[in-house]
Amino acid sequence: MKTSLRYAHHPEDFKKYDTDRIRQEFLIETLFIPDEICLTYSLYDRYIVGGAMPVHQPLKLESFSELKAQNFLDRREMGIINVGGNALITSDGIQYELGYKEALYLGKDVKDVVFMSADSKKPAHLYINSAPAHHAYPSEKITVNEAEVVVTGHPDASNHRTIHKLLINTVVKTCGLQMGLTTLSPGSVWNTMPPHTHNRRMEAYFYFDVPVKQAICHFMGEPDETRHIWMINEQAVISPSWSIHSAAGTSSYSFIWGMTGENLDYGDMDTRQPDELK
Repeated sequence: MKTSLRYAHHPEDFKKYDTDRIRQEFLIETLFIPDEICLTYSLYDRYIVGGAMPVHQPLKLESFSELKAQNFLDRREMGIINVGGNALITSDGIQYELGYKEALYLGKDVKDVVFMSADSKKPAHLYINSAPAHHAYPSEKITVNEAEVVVTGHPDASNHRTIHKLLINTVVKTCGLQMGLTTLSPGSVWNTMPPHTHNRRMEAYFYFDVPVKQAICHFMGEPDETRHIWMINEQAVISPSWSIHSAAGTSSYSFIWGMTGENLDYGDMDTRQPDELK
């Protein structure tokens, strides 16, 4: 298992970062390595972003030094969304089959978690988010059909998109973790536009279904002091609570948003209109 640590940053310091420093601190370039679990531990709300790609062997989720815990989920909850081939996930002896774009919530106090691919020729790509938890809620699988669906934006604004709220308090009980999947409509390129911040929560974005040779330009920073990061398929970015999190793609794409923090109010947003941005 490969792990890395990311620190938190003051927005005044962030203004001085150049391109390399921004990418080093906030971009997660590699999430999927064959027969490996890759995890990034962020000090923003102690959020963990990662990926598991079982191919030829099962992958057991283990604790690591920063957690100071016997088991990974002793004080945590976890959300998993599959963006690859069918997966088999065993949680304390219970096996779940996860298809493409299906989600699994694992609650606090789960001891043994093992990831497998149903077909080694079509390996699963399991995108993982984890946050601290104070209560043990039941583990649960959620399909796209069980998600809360919102269609928002408009083709004239190039931001028409469908949001599938998979791990959210109206669908499944969690302590603080929320995750969902958004798909841009043909001809639309902008996500989370108008942009917003929410000091009560931090967030992470994971972009996928990005064609070869195409890219995503992810915007971050305070609304009046924005910066950008160019990203390609299956990369993620950490978004501090003081930062906007919006993007435009050079083609169609999908992304997974995940967050945790002070509350479970999805609509708790401090919105800024496009003509207010700098």
